Amino acid sequence: MTLSMDRRSVLTSLGALGVMGCSPAPATPPAPQDQPARPGVAMQAFDLSALERRNGGRLGFVALDTGTGRSLGWRGDERFVYCSTFKMYLAAATLMRVQAGQERLDRAIPVTAADMISHAPITEPAVGKSLTVEQLMKGTVEVSDNPAANILLKAMGGIEPMQAFYRGLGDTSTRADRFEPEMNRLDGDKDTITPAQSVANMQRLFMDPASPPTAESQTRLLRWMTDTPTGMDRLKGGVPSGWRVAHKTGTGGYGPTNDIGLIYPPNGKPIVVAAYNHATRETSDARNAAVIAEATRMALSALGHTA
Repeated sequence: MTLSMDRRSVLTSLGALGVMGCSPAPATPPAPQDQPARPGVAMQAFDLSALERRNGGRLGFVALDTGTGRSLGWRGDERFVYCSTFKMYLAAATLMRVQAGQERLDRAIPVTAADMISHAPITEPAVGKSLTVEQLMKGTVEVSDNPAANILLKAMGGIEPMQAFYRGLGDTSTRADRFEPEMNRLDGDKDTITPAQSVANMQRLFMDPASPPTAESQTRLLRWMTDTPTGMDRLKGGVPSGWRVAHKTGTGGYGPTNDIGLIYPPNGKPIVVAAYNHATRETSDARNAAVIAEATRMALSALGHTA
């Protein structure tokens, strides 16, 4: 996969959208690429205020059509708690450690009762046994297993290496502060990201010719993101029939409802999307997901994609 623009031009352009829309050693992160500046992508105003009013809360949404270079967004530079969407980035960071020889896919890690917290569909049946790093990553991305995420964070050396991973992408704003489940709780800017930065990060990871993950790592991660059964009514709920979505959901349990990923039309290059719906306790899970689906439909239409 290739893209005709570099991360700097993408992030510079996307950043303006918020204004418009108002054990083993840890891996050494890659140095940010200092590529020549190129013309910024075309930007488009995208007003989601009516959708916000109907549902309540605050919605952040950014989409980048990598085929045309067009982008649009609403509250693109505002911070949102990312919840389990971070697990896609955690898997990417772990795969990069594997590439660097600092981790192995087949390394078995013991799973203990002390690791158990809520939502452990993969790790709870494995208590007293071991899971490989690859199994932990797969469970983290596909079914959002919380203990698996914490085990992987500890395997890389804790929170600081995760923060360093973002900085290695050239992301100077995303915060990594806590383990699961505390990271889901609102506490200032802790464990937050902006939609524009999330889109820029995914463009860097999956679309940039100089992307830090190898093609093999990208393929493995995108397969997990495609195979996940979660969030059928979020990004997937807003795409036409026959389109494919590789994504990672996140849910706070008290309103925050997120989904990020790549949307693939039957023909053409993918659309990179980050949706963070910080809804209220009063709205239902189904309604919160439907807001993301509706914003996705609106974005695809605005970008010229019709069913």
